[in-house]
Amino acid sequence: MQIDLIAVGKRMPAWVETAVKEYTKRLPKNIAFNLIEITPAIRSKNNNAENYKQKEQDNIETALASNSIIICLDERGKSISSQQFAEQLQLWNDEQQRVSIIIGGADGLSEDLKNKAHQMWSLSGMTLPHGLVRVLMVEQLYRAWTITQNHPYHRE
Repeated sequence: MQIDLIAVGKRMPAWVETAVKEYTKRLPKNIAFNLIEITPAIRSKNNNAENYKQKEQDNIETALASNSIIICLDERGKSISSQQFAEQLQLWNDEQQRVSIIIGGADGLSEDLKNKAHQMWSLSGMTLPHGLVRVLMVEQLYRAWTITQNHPYHRE
């Protein structure tokens, strides 16, 4: 199974990179995890959020594998539990799927990209810093795997 975390933004603080590396190395070999960083659109006075989202969408779509299940993260998406994520992870693993989880830029994701997604998830009703979302997603991926393995990391 391949999991791509496609994230708009570069130059994350050291603590973000450290945490992502820590949880990535905990993942089993049968989960190939790949963080793909997308350069944010260049902001200027003569442009608007929709144009930025479109430019970022173009770059995100270039990074997407053609056979990938697309999950967009958005505060208006469906809230899922760690247990539900574990069940989804098990299905993807059983079917040897490739999954792309997308974290948008400062202006979010375009409506067009969200409409192309197979699922849209919300991590919180609050807006979260993009670096923290990276850490949260890879930690939840590790947690979901531990749930599928009845590992004691996750407690009910």
